[in-house]
Amino acid sequence: MKRWLFAGPMAGSSHGHETYPWWKVMCLTGVDYFSTLGYQPGIAFLAAGALSPIATCLLVFVTLFVALPVYSQIAERSPHGQGSIQILEELLPRWKGKLAVLVLLGFAFTDFVITITLSAADATAHIIHNPFTPAWADHPVGVTLALLALLGLVFLSGFREAIGIAVAIVVTYLLLNTILLTTEIVQIATHPEALPAWRRALFETRGTPWGIVALALLVFPKLALGLSGFETGVAVMPLVRGDADDDPLYPLGRIRNTRRLLVTAALLMSVFLIGSSFATTLLIPAVDFEPGGPANGRALAYLAHRYLGPVFGTVYDLSTISILWFAGASAMAALLNLVPRYLPPYGMAPDWARATRPLVLVFIAITFAVTILFEANVDAQGGAYATGVLVLMTSASAAVTISHRASAWRFPYGLMTLVFVYTTVENVRERPDGVKIAAFFIVSIMVTSLLSRAIRSTELRVTHVHLDPAAEAFVAEDRGRGVRIIAHRPDRRTADEYDRKEQQARDDHSLDQGEPLIFLEVTQGDASAFEDDLEVHGHLVGRHRVLRCESPAIPNAIAGLLLHIRDTSGGMPQAYFGWTEGNPVFYVLKYLAFGEGDTAPVTREVLRKFVKNPLERPRIHVG
Repeated sequence: MKRWLFAGPMAGSSHGHETYPWWKVMCLTGVDYFSTLGYQPGIAFLAAGALSPIATCLLVFVTLFVALPVYSQIAERSPHGQGSIQILEELLPRWKGKLAVLVLLGFAFTDFVITITLSAADATAHIIHNPFTPAWADHPVGVTLALLALLGLVFLSGFREAIGIAVAIVVTYLLLNTILLTTEIVQIATHPEALPAWRRALFETRGTPWGIVALALLVFPKLALGLSGFETGVAVMPLVRGDADDDPLYPLGRIRNTRRLLVTAALLMSVFLIGSSFATTLLIPAVDFEPGGPANGRALAYLAHRYLGPVFGTVYDLSTISILWFAGASAMAALLNLVPRYLPPYGMAPDWARATRPLVLVFIAITFAVTILFEANVDAQGGAYATGVLVLMTSASAAVTISHRASAWRFPYGLMTLVFVYTTVENVRERPDGVKIAAFFIVSIMVTSLLSRAIRSTELRVTHVHLDPAAEAFVAEDRGRGVRIIAHRPDRRTADEYDRKEQQARDDHSLDQGEPLIFLEVTQGDASAFEDDLEVHGHLVGRHRVLRCESPAIPNAIAGLLLHIRDTSGGMPQAYFGWTEGNPVFYVLKYLAFGEGDTAPVTREVLRKFVKNPLERPRIHVG
């Protein structure tokens, strides 16, 4: 079971995953994006009434001229699927960047988890409300949990299976919607009174064109769910096949094909959103949109049954149920590509969180808990979904604006950011429950991440040790006599200082005058980093040999260097420390936050955890 769980490429890895043509990956992200057709027309009418088509046109404008340019830039700047989170991390130093990442991951987690649970719950609603569904199936929570379990089984099988299912579902769903919208256009054409009636209702709401536009701007935030899909489109970039000669660090082919993915999905969705909004507004009585009405939450399915008969209607229902159920696949893929890129490298998740299958089990367990907590209620989860989507889009536009702060593009991108800020603030004002749910996820991620960081703090954390020629020569000189390292916190780095330190070390540890010593000085680097390479440089100060390096965690760096010397010299190195005076609790907290503290015992603990046999551990002396 363990071999099976950890088999295959690591989650979030840029290497090892099989890649696919961009249009296939578009179908994987599109199951979320296109599935909003299942409920977006009804949401738009309940929010805007006769203004629904105008508000939807505004949504399409924002999609094509705000969201699309922003995420085109995100794709260029984070071609390995890190999204806007990476850009903001690079703009904020050290722990500020790490904490910002945790907050944004909390919103991303809210967005993606609620996408999975809400879509499955909506699929359940379509199943239960279908006239052919037997009465014994009227158990929303049970049916939703079964759909989530089925989604988990797909991802336990692999990405290839998930993409294959997504392609079949999306192609079928878009084909059926094309047939349905064509039929609706014919119906509108054969009922010439529908358009004038809608126009009268429109101007009764607001008497002037400017009044209509102003009201559409006010209700626009309620339609913001129609913007979902862009963040997942960027998050799954590692699955997009680029060119054979792509540079692994900056794959131009993958960036180009991801932009094709984003543009194609946005154009397709725009056409279907505008067409469905006009058709449902003109052809469905307002009373049927109300809660309990036959078109509530399933406006297009209602028209499919009404104009194309029960057979087509049922086929359309099955297709809608399929895409709503599998809409969570794009969110699951995004989680599997995004979360492991940050938490395990930060030390804020166990190392097994890099593996795909264990993560799938964890995410499915979380979706089970969310579904039971909200009783598979779509409306109860809508606020959190919209909040997660909009905060991520706002952060993306803000990141792009800041990255263009030195160019003239900062002004148009700044305006785009203001659009998302307005939409997010209005959404939070209308549905504050979304922020509360997101806050729960943020706090949960922060607590578990920091706890994991504390637990993993005594891991080796040194990925590679490299000694420059001078440092290599110092170690080689003592290879036959035993390498003795004096841990030293430098001051002025003068020959007199090293003379005094050497004599003190010989007195404290009873070392003979003839025994050669090498000083080791580890400078504090970025303490918020977890793993790092160790670059060691040799310096000669008077007659004293000094090794210098920089590391996020001083004890871990010393342990890593000692193990490297042991493995390359064939001898057992020994390190000598002085006692640290002060409150040990203070030093523990200082080590966790800043990577330094009571160095000697922590160095020994790192060695103890990494080397099980005590006889094979480098020796640690404290005096």
